[in-house]
Amino acid sequence: MIARPTMVTNSEYDLVCVGSGPAGQRAAVQAAKLRKRVLVVERRPKIGGECLGFGTIPSKTFREAVVWFTGLERCAQFGADLFGSGGASRERVTFEQLRARIGDVRQREGKVIEDQLRRNGVDVLRGTASFRDAHTLVVQDGSGERTVRGTFVLVAVGTRPASPPGIECDGATVVDSDQLLALPELPRSVVVVGGGVIGMEYASMLGLLGVTVTVVEKRDRPLEFLDREIVDELMHQLRDRGVVFRLGEAVQSATVEEGPPRRAVVILESGKKIVADVAFFSLGRVGGTKDLGLESIGIAVDERLRVKVDDHFRTSVPHVYAAGDVIGQPALAATSMEQGRLAACHAFGFKAEPMGSHFPIGIYAIPEVSMVGATEQDLTAKKVPYEVGVARYRDTARGQILGDDTGLFKMMFHREDRRLLGAHCIGTGATELIHVGQAVLGLGGGLDYFLRTVFNYPTLAECYKVAALNAANKLAL
Repeated sequence: MIARPTMVTNSEYDLVCVGSGPAGQRAAVQAAKLRKRVLVVERRPKIGGECLGFGTIPSKTFREAVVWFTGLERCAQFGADLFGSGGASRERVTFEQLRARIGDVRQREGKVIEDQLRRNGVDVLRGTASFRDAHTLVVQDGSGERTVRGTFVLVAVGTRPASPPGIECDGATVVDSDQLLALPELPRSVVVVGGGVIGMEYASMLGLLGVTVTVVEKRDRPLEFLDREIVDELMHQLRDRGVVFRLGEAVQSATVEEGPPRRAVVILESGKKIVADVAFFSLGRVGGTKDLGLESIGIAVDERLRVKVDDHFRTSVPHVYAAGDVIGQPALAATSMEQGRLAACHAFGFKAEPMGSHFPIGIYAIPEVSMVGATEQDLTAKKVPYEVGVARYRDTARGQILGDDTGLFKMMFHREDRRLLGAHCIGTGATELIHVGQAVLGLGGGLDYFLRTVFNYPTLAECYKVAALNAANKLAL
């Protein structure tokens, strides 16, 4: 029997969480652990928020399905041509096959979340919430409305894709990130407008599937917050798959030619014209606060409909908290979880250590990219003396076993006290590998730790030893 969250039996709660994504889930469970009466309000039929519905879980599952169906890892290990006789051809992979895996994972993860809320006695109410006053919310669904009150309220409504100005997404030829995976079939060509995290992730996936991909980015570089050497390597690998980059270019207009075939026509401000089966706009995200009525209780939102909070995740109304993507950067599922937990702790006077500043960032492109700490450009701008240690996957036994000869790992150490300042990786398992560096960085460790530590062999963790020895040799000079 499927475990279900407890249905609403009360109207008065200690905490009402509006949104059941990572922030709302963790806040609800934490408050329940403190023996508080908790309600989660979710506007979608299924709980899990944007993370489970359209964001993190679907996109990362799609990535793994692409890797599996194309045989990328198997081809790398056995030296096969990806789209030749030894690999999976583009024609053998359909969106239907890829989506099947997404649906399965989404259902299973949803059951896990439902069971967690049920076991902790958290009530769940489905519907769209809005503030009647600072403690009262009206929740509307298809059959009517219900009023609930919370001593504390957590706004954890997440975000939605930002609409391109003057351009309407029709869900078929011009799409956003919530619509891309719902296309009826795999397009032969896609223009990706926006070289941020979501745009680059999908560009790499589609490129691996054999789709002709053009990335348009108004800045001179995509993913500017990452280490430049890592971004250069990512772009090199994507270009090797045929992905074209139009950097320093902005979109002037996007229209649809009815055809047949039906095509998207994107005109750039430079006059360039790009014609593709699909135009995918990935221009960042805006807060999901539009219909919440925050202004009516004195809480302002910025131009991206995000909520400003203090160090304890309180809004300008002290008993109303906000956490997750709706408060802006870093807008990661992992940090959202911790923000929600800390907000609940603070609301009920339970002392908890603040979230550490050295949290990892993962880009689930193909290949993966991950980082923690400072980049080389950060250290250069601040005039911090540092040395770099580099390890390449091809120089490690595990890299050879995996067939990944392009992976790159690097660490920066302070030249004077040898502290670790940052770690960056691109390649197989990068988002897992980075956690060793995160731990050392958070504990104030440095080069000497890596020089004296023994890592399992053969593992990718050997990169830490190789990079540390590389940095030590440079410092000895």
